[in-house]
Amino acid sequence: MSQFALTERQKTVRAEAAALAKTFLEGAYESYSKYADQLARFRATRPFYAKAVKAGFVKKMLPKAIGGASESWLDVAICLEEYYRVDASLTIHAVGVALGLLPLIIGGTPEQQKKWCAPFISGEGDHLASLTHSEPGGTANFLEKGGKGLGVTAKKVGDFYIVNGEKLWTTNSAGWDGRGATLSLLCVRYSETGGPEDPNVDPADNVMILAVTREVIASNPPEAYQLLGEPDLLGHVGVTGPHTRYTNLKVPAENLIFDRGQATPIIEKAFGVTAPLVGAFAIGTMRAAFERALAFARNDNRGGTVPIIQRQSVADLLMNAKIKIDTSRLLVWKALDVLEHGPGDRNARFEYSVAAKIYATDCAVPQVFECMQAVGMTSYAEKTAFPKLLSDAAVFALFDGGNVGIRRRQYQRLLCGPDYQPWASL
Repeated sequence: MSQFALTERQKTVRAEAAALAKTFLEGAYESYSKYADQLARFRATRPFYAKAVKAGFVKKMLPKAIGGASESWLDVAICLEEYYRVDASLTIHAVGVALGLLPLIIGGTPEQQKKWCAPFISGEGDHLASLTHSEPGGTANFLEKGGKGLGVTAKKVGDFYIVNGEKLWTTNSAGWDGRGATLSLLCVRYSETGGPEDPNVDPADNVMILAVTREVIASNPPEAYQLLGEPDLLGHVGVTGPHTRYTNLKVPAENLIFDRGQATPIIEKAFGVTAPLVGAFAIGTMRAAFERALAFARNDNRGGTVPIIQRQSVADLLMNAKIKIDTSRLLVWKALDVLEHGPGDRNARFEYSVAAKIYATDCAVPQVFECMQAVGMTSYAEKTAFPKLLSDAAVFALFDGGNVGIRRRQYQRLLCGPDYQPWASL
């Protein structure tokens, strides 16, 4: 990465991703956004998603090691920027699949990877996967000793785990019809009673991951798995982050993917990978706003004698946005390169991931708005797409580990570490 340039192969990856987005994602928003509620809009994305999957949409999110098309996480970030600048909601579907499979990618055995990942590398169908972790009461502090731990619990009864509790904001987890995703890697707390965690126990030691499939849900009574609702969102109006309830859901014991003591490090590693990838989301959104504002400024004089790009105040706004986009991209690329190749230990690599997420996502709303200021009042009209971009940008600092609730605290712990070396990954 010291050369700060893409290889010819990576340029091809970018060109192919841009072509796929233009062919299969462009125009989708106009179709699904007309529906009145989040669930209806999500379901209206289904035909667009299925066509994109066949063209390699999801496969490009998955590593070649499990049968995907990506040679590195940097490849994935390159694709995400191209996808996100065209359609945020459909991109989240694919990202949700990649996140859903990440525990298997990071720590699964070859046998587990072959068994559970097969539908997603086939290039067929409209399969969804989910890392089903977040809960209605929040999960920012689920590992804090003395806290209640994860609210969704499981206990072993014969050849099954019995699962109870509720999840929320778990992308893709309810599937297209509310009866589950093709694969949900369900994060649970082992508990014989279903009550709060023992304050004398380290919560990390009781977390498990179970594979819940549509077949598992179908084998249970209808009340064992319920879709309680689909929150309507400010932005990303076609995604799914359902509120679901598990009531004595029976999951075969053989579907235990990561047992107690194994699951927590895998979950943390998974969200370490996603941090800079969310930065790529922000870059795609900022880039879409910048490209629209630049085109407007170069072609509209607002009743004057010259295009407004020749007005210093407008040019300054666009300069600010372009610099923040470029620096965000460099930090994201650096973080992903360091994550895979070093240098530095695990903490040094993780620092770059967290920094990339915080910086790029904190930039998103201000830079989209600066582009709107360059355009002026016209940008406030829905038909310009700027309001959609601003609404989409608002969530980046809030989800995938909110910058305040989780990511900055993770960074703080690194800074407080007795062995912290600030330049270890240079």
